[in-house]
Amino acid sequence: MKEVLGIRDVPKASSWLTLSIQHLFAMFGATILVPFLVGLDPAVALVSSGLGTLAYLLITKGRIPAYLGSSFAFIAPIISAVSLHGPEGAMIGSFFAGIVYGLVAIGIRALGLNWLLKLLPPIVVGPVIMVIGLGLAGTAIDMAMNNPATQAYSGTHFTVALVTLGVTIIASMFLRGFFSLIPILIGIVSGYSFAYFMGIVDLTPIREAAVFQVPDFVIPFKDYNPASVFSWEILFIMVPIAVVTIAEHIGDQMVLSKVAGKNFLKTPGLHRSILGDGVATIIASCLGGPPNTTYGENIGVLAITRVFSVFVIGGAAVLALIFGFIGKITALISTIPTAVMGGVSILLFGIIASSGLRMLIDNNIDLGEKRNLIISSVILVIGVGGAFIQVSDNLQIAGMALATVIGIVLNLILPGGATQQSVEKMFDEDFDNTDTAA
Repeated sequence: MKEVLGIRDVPKASSWLTLSIQHLFAMFGATILVPFLVGLDPAVALVSSGLGTLAYLLITKGRIPAYLGSSFAFIAPIISAVSLHGPEGAMIGSFFAGIVYGLVAIGIRALGLNWLLKLLPPIVVGPVIMVIGLGLAGTAIDMAMNNPATQAYSGTHFTVALVTLGVTIIASMFLRGFFSLIPILIGIVSGYSFAYFMGIVDLTPIREAAVFQVPDFVIPFKDYNPASVFSWEILFIMVPIAVVTIAEHIGDQMVLSKVAGKNFLKTPGLHRSILGDGVATIIASCLGGPPNTTYGENIGVLAITRVFSVFVIGGAAVLALIFGFIGKITALISTIPTAVMGGVSILLFGIIASSGLRMLIDNNIDLGEKRNLIISSVILVIGVGGAFIQVSDNLQIAGMALATVIGIVLNLILPGGATQQSVEKMFDEDFDNTDTAA
């Protein structure tokens, strides 16, 4: 299908806003869900998403039309970090996760990609992604079934959750075009409406909120001293997850390259893309928002509309920034019942787990081979079971972090591993890439 707007094309003023709003809606539901689940301010997440995307476009020289939003992979680690040292501790972990992105970008620039693929083959990344989704299953069910005021089972709340889930599934299955890309948003809106009629929505915060309001930023050296909340335990909880999200990032860039017909791994280079992702996460950590990552929902919008203009992506980022400072919108988000978010989360967390399974299938991983079976089994049980290593009184390596580390070690030491397939060929793949700037 022929592109409607190229990467550097500026849209007409009459359509620019509409095209950018499409991308805003595509990312909105998922981006506000993450801070909602971990206890951060959704308005900060919108602001950090917008700033992160603008930084990404700058670092990639305006040559990759990608939008960045809140990362689901960090939900459980953030919850753990917040329980240890509050939101400030989670921001420290996010900051160093962003530093890992930068180090990997430098390594790719200097050494190429094969070393990274040997470290993170599908047999490791797939099961870890499954752990991310399955590890959050209990959170989704608790939100769906329980009254948040009493933490006891509530038939009303569970009914709201099931209606929300049902609408989200129907939207995913039967809607077409752009609406097929925003089932999360449709589910949340429908569930919210149903919850209102069920009497569990309080609109008072919306009426009392100011039109314009500064988000609840958490800024280092202003709101807290980073040295006072630094913890090695937080680093072990959060930093290893960056390894998994980097692998997902590479997959997103391959898909985006095929959709746009431009070899983004070669020009402007995967090292720039990963660096941009890392800088976006660092920006979020300095504001009090969750780590950022490239969004598959927005890649879907590009595939359908064939509008690849980075100016449209930049417009969506600016709109996200503006939304973050509108107090009425922030208040509206705060009134969404946990049952609504729980209903959506049942599907979303399941999709995350299924994505890990799909990675194994797509890469023809044979679980009949003992090596593959051992690696995947150990990762799954350690990650989902909540195993941990108590290094000291204040230092614990647990959950997804431990599962990731052990998976990497097993992959490196167990004999009989297949030779890692190089993706250097992606740098020479026959795309219609006329953009040759370095």
